[in-house]
Amino acid sequence: MTTSAPAAASPHTKPAPKNRIRRAHRGEGRLAALLLSPTLLVLALVIGYPLVSALRGSLYQRGEGLDANGFVISGEHFVGLRNYTDAFTGANGSRFWNAFGNTTFFTVTSVVLETVIGLAMALIMHHALRGRALLRASILVPWAVPTAVSGLLWRWVFDANGIANNLLGQQILWSADGWPAKCAVVIADTWKTAPFIGLLTLAGLQLIPAELHEAARVDGANAWIRFRKITLPLIKPALLVAVLFRLLDVLRMFDLPYLLVGNQKYSVQTLSVLAFNEANNLHYGPAAAYATLLFVYVVIVAYAFVKILGADLLAGARTRTPARRRRSATRPLAGRGTPA
Repeated sequence: MTTSAPAAASPHTKPAPKNRIRRAHRGEGRLAALLLSPTLLVLALVIGYPLVSALRGSLYQRGEGLDANGFVISGEHFVGLRNYTDAFTGANGSRFWNAFGNTTFFTVTSVVLETVIGLAMALIMHHALRGRALLRASILVPWAVPTAVSGLLWRWVFDANGIANNLLGQQILWSADGWPAKCAVVIADTWKTAPFIGLLTLAGLQLIPAELHEAARVDGANAWIRFRKITLPLIKPALLVAVLFRLLDVLRMFDLPYLLVGNQKYSVQTLSVLAFNEANNLHYGPAAAYATLLFVYVVIVAYAFVKILGADLLAGARTRTPARRRRSATRPLAGRGTPA
């Protein structure tokens, strides 16, 4: 009795696994593009159009010249990059570099102080103590106050006959030009937004398992070592997000120095205030150039921050993803039996 060998499977009976995976990925990509299209359309209208309009406006000048009869030239005319060169080296160069320096000073000083104070607030709110809910609510009150109200509040505090001078026992003109005005803006901004960093950091603290601190305490680690080796590395993602948000916010600072100290104050004039003043004087070309330079500055700072401080997070995500894909690809094969 003879048995015939089983016929070889035809290659057309079942599609290859790679083709099925490729088609599935293509379908998921089309579905993702379809679901994201309304959001991308809204972003293009809200962000894309104003950005393109500002870039175009920075290359033109309108109503800033006189004709042969001494009348203001109507309409707009193309000037190329002259608005940008004037911002750096022209008559407006000193104003631009002063505003750039003030913006950088407020950004570095405020973010550093807010990070330290916000981290301390988060550690205090994280501890289990009586009245913790009331303490958290009271700490978050300054962040909930609108910036306009906060600016007026601190303007009364730093008045010549205000609380600050009464406590210091000196007559300091906080709202005048100079370093007192800078300090007033930094103090007011830190008071308002340090709870924001504390709130985001508190969310990261609550995700740390208590068993890690217990094990480190049993091993003899003191509070400083536990904070440096356990707490700080585990809250780093939440802390980086909070600091990045504050960096982007302080770089665009406008309302607080405008309301607290006042307009046309050289020591607290930021890039946003400078662009506003130029537009208010009907110098739309230089105003658009200042706004475009501020946008480029914000993009560079955000990119450098993510590239330098967030590189390990991105690298970890990139290294974990291929491993997970390999495990998911080999997992179905583990349950298959070998033919006898």
